[in-house]
Amino acid sequence: MAKKFILKILTAGEGGVGKTTLLHRFVEGKFSSSTRMTIGVEFFLKDVEIDGASVTLQLWDFGGQERFRFLLNNYVLGAKGAFLMFDLTRPNTLENLQQWVDICRSSDPNLPILFLGTKIDLEEEIMIDDDYAKSFIDKFNMFDYLKVSSKTGENVDDAFQKLTREVLNFK
Repeated sequence: MAKKFILKILTAGEGGVGKTTLLHRFVEGKFSSSTRMTIGVEFFLKDVEIDGASVTLQLWDFGGQERFRFLLNNYVLGAKGAFLMFDLTRPNTLENLQQWVDICRSSDPNLPILFLGTKIDLEEEIMIDDDYAKSFIDKFNMFDYLKVSSKTGENVDDAFQKLTREVLNFK
């Protein structure tokens, strides 16, 4: 019988970077351009199979607005991994990375974090190059960097597989 895992995964980052649309794309397989601002925290579930292991992902969608951040430390307990997301078209979404890392790791200083640049489909509007984005990996001890598009689905499944494998040490 295959092993069964339940993993709590966080999505963190500034408002409007695409956390909710990423989760809708992954869980429902479709792009939703009409998502509303997340108030506090929302929650999604998705069953996946990774390398023969049956995994239930509990996906916690953190509201990115400053006024909700005081709530978030209450929701990180038990997390096994996190996506720290930024918008490739908006450099200001990189400004509070330290704060987001601190929130994600408030109960586990070694929590695996995958750094995600979003909106790769907006090629003409991208303002952050790969080298600059990758400079944050070492600075904040994240394990990897990936660019995704919730609109096209590019690298979305890859991101979840990569983080799940890292958490389970299936490398």
